[in-house]
Order: sequence, then C-alpha cells, then structure tokens
Amino acid sequence: MKISNLHKSYGKFSLQVEDLSLPAGEIYGIIGPNGCGKTTLMKAIAGLLEPDSGHIDYNGLTPRDITMVFRKQYLIHDTVLHNLVYPLKIRGIKPDEELVKRYLDIAGLWESREEYAPGLSSGQQQKLTLVRALIFSPGLVLIDEAFSNLDMESAATFEQLILEKQRSSPATYIICAHQLSHIQRLCGYILFMHSGRIETQGPASQMLTQPENSKLKSYLQYASLKEGVTD
Repeated sequence: MKISNLHKSYGKFSLQVEDLSLPAGEIYGIIGPNGCGKTTLMKAIAGLLEPDSGHIDYNGLTPRDITMVFRKQYLIHDTVLHNLVYPLKIRGIKPDEELVKRYLDIAGLWESREEYAPGLSSGQQQKLTLVRALIFSPGLVLIDEAFSNLDMESAATFEQLILEKQRSSPATYIICAHQLSHIQRLCGYILFMHSGRIETQGPASQMLTQPENSKLKSYLQYASLKEGVTD
C-alpha cells in the first residue's frame, strides 16, 4: 500500500501524510499521543473517511478485503452467531461450521451464540468484533485500540490468533494501541505520529528501545510497555 499527499482537516487539526509505503503482509504499529491523528489516518485507510486530497494505492485490495475494529463496538441487532457470520454472508462465503465454532470458542462465546449480541458485556462484545473481523481472512486489518476492553489473558489469546494467521496466510495489519506491550509483541515496524504527521518510523525494536527522535523519546517516557489491567 502506498499513500501519497494525503490531507484531511478538522477545524484546527490537519492530517498530512506526504509519502508512505507499507509493503503487504506485515504487521505495523501506529503510536503517538492523543490527538496526533492515528484514528483519522486509519479511518482514511479503511475508506471510512474521505480525505480532502491525496491518493491511497491499495495494491489490488478492494473494500471487501478491508476491515477495521474500533474500541467502541459496532454490532448488528441480532444474535452472536449472526454477527460472527455476517461478513461471510455479505461476501457470498458459506460459513464453515467448524471454523465458526473455533472462532466462537476463541472468543469464549460458543455457549452464548444464540444470545442477543448487543446485550453482551463490553469485553465480550470486543471479542466478538475481533473474531468477526478475522473470520473472513481479510487482506488488510486495522485495529484501533480494540485490545483496550480486554483482560490480559484475552488480549494474549487474540495476539496469538493474529500471529498464527499471519504465519499461515499473511495479511497486512495496522494496529494502534496505547498499551505498547501489544505493539511490541505484534508489530515488526512502527510509525510514530505527532501533530497530524508521521514524525518518524522504523523497526519496532529500534523505535521502542533505541529511539533517536526527540519527540518519540519524550512520548516513550510517559507511555508504558507494562501490561495494563482492565475491568
């Protein structure tokens, strides 16, 4: 994927990405302080936000190959099972019963499959949105703070699922997370954003442990690589 001269303004805020290339089949992390433009960039890449100008070359991917998961869950008013298979059905893919059960088991929702999805707890809803995003094996997955509502064990389960899928059928992932431990374990390459721009980028190991950019150094002083605990 290649982004050229991408601009989007909201009041006083302006996102500007002049030239960005992300080779396919890798897991990328986007980090940066609140309000730096991470979600705006991800929404533009996902096709959920129209930029004021610029171009995104998806290297052959279509909107049907792209999915995005948010911290706030978006579920259809139906059962857990119907929510999970919805992306398959709209793409004309017949749900495989074994695969459906495996994904519901991963989310701990097999016994709740006939329950009303919006009535689940926040953590359960987040697990459902994650397995729903992954079940059709998209080519581009954007995850925006979607681990925030998960306990450590559940987050580790989904990290492992992503890594397993990546080994068997590589896709492109772009992950935004304030908890840098997720970024550290999953991402091979990191983009650091500041004030609507990509301030610096590089291999994750270098960016997190040997940062050269002064703004990144300052950010890492306050960001945590330690595990977070959610309710």
